[in-house]
Amino acid sequence: MKLSQYPLKTYKDTPAEAELTSHRLMLRSGLIKKLASGLFTWMPLGLKVLKKIENIVRKEMDATGALEILMPAIQPSNLWEETGRWDEYGNLLLKMSDRHNRLFCFGPTHEEVITDIVRGELNTYKQLPVNFYQIQTKFRDEIRPRFGVMRARDFLMKDSYSFHLDQSSLDEEYKKIGHAYDNIFMQLGLNYRKVRADSGEIGGSTSHEYHVLAESGEDKIGYCDEEDFAANVETIKGETAPGGGELSFARGIEVGHIFQLGDKYSKSMKCSVLDSTGKSANLMMGCYGIGISRIVAASIEQNHDKSGIIWPKEIAPFEIIIIAITKKDDEIVLLKSNQIYNDFIKLGYEIALDDRSERAGVKFAEAELIGIPFQIIVSERGLKNNTIELVERGKDGNQDISIDAIKSYFENK
Repeated sequence: MKLSQYPLKTYKDTPAEAELTSHRLMLRSGLIKKLASGLFTWMPLGLKVLKKIENIVRKEMDATGALEILMPAIQPSNLWEETGRWDEYGNLLLKMSDRHNRLFCFGPTHEEVITDIVRGELNTYKQLPVNFYQIQTKFRDEIRPRFGVMRARDFLMKDSYSFHLDQSSLDEEYKKIGHAYDNIFMQLGLNYRKVRADSGEIGGSTSHEYHVLAESGEDKIGYCDEEDFAANVETIKGETAPGGGELSFARGIEVGHIFQLGDKYSKSMKCSVLDSTGKSANLMMGCYGIGISRIVAASIEQNHDKSGIIWPKEIAPFEIIIIAITKKDDEIVLLKSNQIYNDFIKLGYEIALDDRSERAGVKFAEAELIGIPFQIIVSERGLKNNTIELVERGKDGNQDISIDAIKSYFENK
């Protein structure tokens, strides 16, 4: 992308309502635009980050054998009444009625819908186990939306639901999805911990949360890496892990949650199949969620400095930005910048070219704010020596590299 063709707009001033670093930087860098309280438009650069996270999640879910579907965002009230959650969920449900006065809600989660699908489609144990997932916008009518996309009213989420004939099958799938989540968060370049957790309003017997470690996190966790143990501090007694290891403490941002639901929903909604003896058996369920839009904010909370965002390369909107330092009527620098830009595009890199007629200081500041991992600086001084200047975001110093060697430098990265 050439920035001369993109209406890039960044801001020096921080909006008064932005309390968290991620909220401030997402607004200042133009990743999102506020529409109303808890509602945001994802602008082109922000959407690129969101889609990269979504693609990593989709790849790992597909690898588990889960099947992607897309359920309606609007759900009829009668399904929620079957499980008793129409009243239990309270004011978090955004309720509405159609022209025939039938009640609906904008789905915050989809346990009822998927259970309704399965009870109509599956009838024998031979069709099990199965896991369905979707990536979709949800809505929860937060009483006080805050922290930008961290606690917005609508948000992008991956939610999946597995169905099993018995507990051992559910245990196996729970372990498999937990391993997939580990792969996802490692690929996202995040420092995280898997934490024993309470099931909350979703229900069920066993659950774990995935927390990105950050000082701004709302939850405090204790963990011992030697024992692969982590839990919310409210559930920990003493200063040691179960095996006697010393605990470390940190604040965490919840970005994922997995549950063993048992027959909580299948029993109330009469979701059953015939087992191998021909008898009807209620299905066991698992539920697995990842807050895709929340991960964007969590990553920024963990990766930033005074100048702006420091994206992990896996989810940066661009891997490289070429900054052309031009003077009036200076065509040579622009020609060389375009040549490098086109060469990298042919090699498959995601790259931006700042070819705007702006001051060098403005270009540097915006590149730092947006957080692109590598800056290739093309200037008249460098071209005289057949070199470019390379800056790696978040690291001190820079280096001059021969223009002829720049492609091989990145190929070896």
